[in-house]
Amino acid sequence: MSNFRIEHDFLGEMKIPDNVYYGIQTMRAVENFHITNIPISTVPALIRAFAYVKKAAAQANAALHVMPEEIADAIGKACDAIADGELIDQFPVDLIQGGAGTSTNMNANEVIANKALEILGLEKGRYDVVHPNNHVNFSQSTNDAYPTAFRLALYLNISELLAEMNLLAESFAEKGNEFTNVLKMGRTQLQDAVPMTLGTEFTGFAVTIREDIARLTEAQALITEINLGATAIGTSINAPAGYPELATVFLAEISGISVRLAENLVEATSDTGAYVQLSGVLKRIAVKISKICNDLRLLSSGPRAGLNEINLPKLQPGSSIMPGKVNPVMPEAVNQIAYYVIGADVTVTMAAEAGQLQLNVMEPVIAYSLFNSISMMRNGFKALREKCISGITANADICRNYVMNSIGIVTALNPILGYEICSAIAKEALETGDSVYSIVLRRNLLDKEKLDAVLSVENLMNPKFYT
Repeated sequence: MSNFRIEHDFLGEMKIPDNVYYGIQTMRAVENFHITNIPISTVPALIRAFAYVKKAAAQANAALHVMPEEIADAIGKACDAIADGELIDQFPVDLIQGGAGTSTNMNANEVIANKALEILGLEKGRYDVVHPNNHVNFSQSTNDAYPTAFRLALYLNISELLAEMNLLAESFAEKGNEFTNVLKMGRTQLQDAVPMTLGTEFTGFAVTIREDIARLTEAQALITEINLGATAIGTSINAPAGYPELATVFLAEISGISVRLAENLVEATSDTGAYVQLSGVLKRIAVKISKICNDLRLLSSGPRAGLNEINLPKLQPGSSIMPGKVNPVMPEAVNQIAYYVIGADVTVTMAAEAGQLQLNVMEPVIAYSLFNSISMMRNGFKALREKCISGITANADICRNYVMNSIGIVTALNPILGYEICSAIAKEALETGDSVYSIVLRRNLLDKEKLDAVLSVENLMNPKFYT
């Protein structure tokens, strides 16, 4: 019994192992593209999205009477199996490839065709019954199937990232509540500024993440516009009348995502603006959370020769030579993720700009960049939340001592004493090492009762306006 089958395309024949569901065009892509060594199977959402697209196409073709019901039904069942996670290992094509995603599309077409043949009780390769191009790809082109599947996959992955960002924001908010009564010194330009609470600082982290959740939700909505039915360049060549609209309706039902057909399919087939927008939002998120991680590293610096206002969970020894050293490894890891995302945004930008005429052939590297960015951010934010934020503790006494020994509290006296007098107090405090409190009393600038009220812990945390 042979352990391979012979498949052909217009370039010739090739032996295909009997145990695989993909065919000759997938094999050629595997041979041609040793680029990242990261196959499309590492993005399950993309495989599921292709299954949704191919099932919707088959249903629309059957409804329009251009495909036999039994063939469309077999394709649909094959797609259901793949969407449920079957045959994930049958998608070996590299994420980065030439051909605007043709290899990825044909990988899906071949696997679905052979799975449909199996459902019909036939051997793999019986393309006279179910053909990858003639049936699975009917009324389609890579140029509408690939972008549509890509957008669905992005939508699914963004939903996971949004869920993780919500949890991260909530974790910071919880710490904000926990640290409500921890008085500390605020800083600008790394210099003492005015008092605040550690709770306010952490609540600010939560708020800034929630702002980015809103921006990412807006970008997610942009990618629900699809060009399914555009076929090669947007003219719908080889697709029956009514197919784009009907296939879009079926796709929305199958995927549960409210996709909408682009008004102009020619424009939509060449336009990658939504990817640029999404990438920019991802960069924004990365930059802002990296800034938060920088703050966490500064606030926890020391413990003896740094700020030491907070303690990060001790996750691992920090040095191979310095005993007892513990590093802020989780914020450091998220910083590095941010650097990758920022660089990936440049890649997406250049790839989007490089599209010529009616198609952007660079979508595979856009997909690679966005999928990696979203995956790394989701994993990194989860690790940051679970292994860092949830375990942070405050050194409340240290925070308070910084405030009471600082010169910055003189700012609270500005409305009462005026800027010039407060400047003189600050100068004397700097030169002598005396506290602001003692200088004000010694100079009889304020009575003790009022000074105590203005510089009380409660007023420094929740300042009232004194004159």
